[in-house]
Amino acid sequence: MPGQTERLIRKTVILAKLETIYGTDSLPTGAANALVVSNMSINPLNAEYVKRGIIRDYLGASEELPGASYVTCDFDIELVGSGTAGTAPAWGTLMRSIGFAETITAGVRVDYTPISGSFESSTVYYYDDGVLHKLLGVRGTATLNLTVGEKPVISYKLMGVDGGIAEAVNPSTTLTAWRVPQIVTDDNSGDIVIGATHATATAPAFVGGTNYPSQGLTIDLGIAATFQKLLGGKSIAITDREITGAVKLKQTAAQEVAFMAMVKSAAKSSIGLTHGTVANDKVLVFMSAAQFKEPTKEELNGERLIGYKLRALPVTGNDEFRIATSFA
Repeated sequence: MPGQTERLIRKTVILAKLETIYGTDSLPTGAANALVVSNMSINPLNAEYVKRGIIRDYLGASEELPGASYVTCDFDIELVGSGTAGTAPAWGTLMRSIGFAETITAGVRVDYTPISGSFESSTVYYYDDGVLHKLLGVRGTATLNLTVGEKPVISYKLMGVDGGIAEAVNPSTTLTAWRVPQIVTDDNSGDIVIGATHATATAPAFVGGTNYPSQGLTIDLGIAATFQKLLGGKSIAITDREITGAVKLKQTAAQEVAFMAMVKSAAKSSIGLTHGTVANDKVLVFMSAAQFKEPTKEELNGERLIGYKLRALPVTGNDEFRIATSFA
């Protein structure tokens, strides 16, 4: 139409704020709750459609009536600390919304570890250049990508109860809490460490273990978040968690043989990686008891690598995976 204004995909603003009461709009603002995202998308109405299936004296379709509905959105967040020791990063709200506890050691570190109950939730406002989609009671899952040569990211897949849609001007945002990440490289990340223990009372560090050159680490948090359609109580429920991952290692012949024995016996070992050289922007990821599975022969410019699938297993409960950040 003449004079019609273009709506631009790049003019997207996403806000997220923890809820005090599940499913009650926490009223996020651009000044306090804006996210820095990339690779975003939204499905504004996931609805179950029920066929009327009426019979008439002529052929043709009848309406399908929309039933229970929810909204989903996906986006990437850069994996980097807060810049201040013991201060939660700006993406901490999202971790707390997908079944993780936030533990702050003042002036030292911040840890995110999985929980099995008392799950938190958030309200997400998704401004699509003039249209506001509200997601309430938001929960979901995420994957982490720490692959060499790439930007470190957490890719969130979130689901929320439909809180409505409205015409709305994008809010002004304050983004000063968001730090600039470092690319995953040898200089910025170093080796994968396998078989180490992990210090939890001080600044994060690996104790012992063996270093392996690698192409980095990918992790799928495997959180089962489902839409529960109940009269008077629709919600997004977290019902299970299976954390998995993958790694490609440079190994000696002896190391490959030893790992094959470990794979065959379903033995477990820890695996971890520390990324970043800037104090208080650093991030550490750690599986305390990983099962190495499905070895594959990989290649890097003619050089042999060995790939493994990983399965994170709890030792005493809620300890199979940890993200530590904002440490010196």
